[in-house]
Amino acid sequence: MPHQPVTVAGIEVFPLCDAVGPMGDAIRRPLPEMFPGGCHGESGEWILHFHCYLLRDGAGRTVLVDTGVGGDDSPASSWAPVPGRLLAELAHVAVSPEAVDAVVITHLHSDHASGAVTGGSPVFPNARHVLQRAEIEAADESVLDHVIRPLGERVQAVDGGAEVLPGIHVLPTPGHTPGHQVVRVGDLVLTGDVVLHPVQLENPRVPYLYDADPELAAATRAELLDRVRAERGMIGTAHFAEPFVRLG
Repeated sequence: MPHQPVTVAGIEVFPLCDAVGPMGDAIRRPLPEMFPGGCHGESGEWILHFHCYLLRDGAGRTVLVDTGVGGDDSPASSWAPVPGRLLAELAHVAVSPEAVDAVVITHLHSDHASGAVTGGSPVFPNARHVLQRAEIEAADESVLDHVIRPLGERVQAVDGGAEVLPGIHVLPTPGHTPGHQVVRVGDLVLTGDVVLHPVQLENPRVPYLYDADPELAAATRAELLDRVRAERGMIGTAHFAEPFVRLG
């Protein structure tokens, strides 16, 4: 595991590098097209780092944030570098799939949710899987078939802010998807796809081609980053080369 953990408000936060690579041809576009108004003149491939995060509290309880790209047959296989290394990364920090107490899925895009289910069975059999109800309601049938229905009663749908474990909260951040959510621990926010490229730290109004609602996503991003900067807090990103960025 190349990235070092941090401890925030008594919670250990381990960045897990599930995969590294460019987008596949199915959705790849030049960077100025993917981030209109940003990435001016940039050329070359956008190399994404696909990060998940493991949170462990003082009692040894664990929360996994996002489940990565999944295996060779996952929905992400058409465009992402599969198979993912999430289970190996968890083993590196001595956590088995059975030991995960809760999974937070920031949103149901395939690089964040595919690793929750393999072969029609839950990968983390003892975990409740926390999603915003709005995200589930907006999901298409293929996502429901691959992720939500196999999880069955393990799905915990929430409406708005909720506490996953003491000191670990989810907060709704719609725009990238209708029910996108982030995870907050102390002054650290795990941003999912609210922030995708460093150019959006310089100008949060720069949209992303694959945002469901670009205007709402930009407003959500600006509000979130302003709040973190005001607190001189830190973000943990899904796709930057380095997972943690201190703001302010």
